[in-house]
Amino acid sequence: MTAMPAGCSRYVQLTADEFRARLPEALDIYVRAMRYPAGTAEQRAPMWLTHALREGWRCMAALDADDVLLGVAYGYRGRAGQWWHEQVRHGLSRRAGTAEADRWLSDYFELTEIHVRPENQGHQIGEDLLRGLLDGVPSANVLLSTPEGTSRAWKLYRRTGFVDVLRDYHFAGDPRPFAILGRALPLDPR
Repeated sequence: MTAMPAGCSRYVQLTADEFRARLPEALDIYVRAMRYPAGTAEQRAPMWLTHALREGWRCMAALDADDVLLGVAYGYRGRAGQWWHEQVRHGLSRRAGTAEADRWLSDYFELTEIHVRPENQGHQIGEDLLRGLLDGVPSANVLLSTPEGTSRAWKLYRRTGFVDVLRDYHFAGDPRPFAILGRALPLDPR
């Protein structure tokens, strides 16, 4: 049995109903972890609720002894017609060709969100959430997008075998550069 990270008592897979009930708490973590301005949570809530209806959606949560949410990760099966899929297909096709876009996007799980309270970061919670979320996912690949720049998230993704799929990509409506990272599933054992 492995020891729990500091402050974390347990990891649980949330149902869609449990996710909806904890949405304000999850969005608070998201806004704090990403250092987004006030009001971002209200803008994101409808999108997160819609994501919970997608095929293959799953969610992992890290909880403390008082059942307080320390971190959350969720994703779903990526498909043509979804906004993120179409954005990435466009960028990857332009830079690397349609064959490369097809290779990555034909059968993948989109790791949509993974966030840990800032005061609980650096204690393996993010990696445990990532591994728990992806355990048993039947897709060939996992893909994610993350803002460019050095961060704990980047270190986590590199440590768990994610490679560059598309770098310095600008999603429509966002001035920041993002990296699209991916890897084959399943994850390697620790």
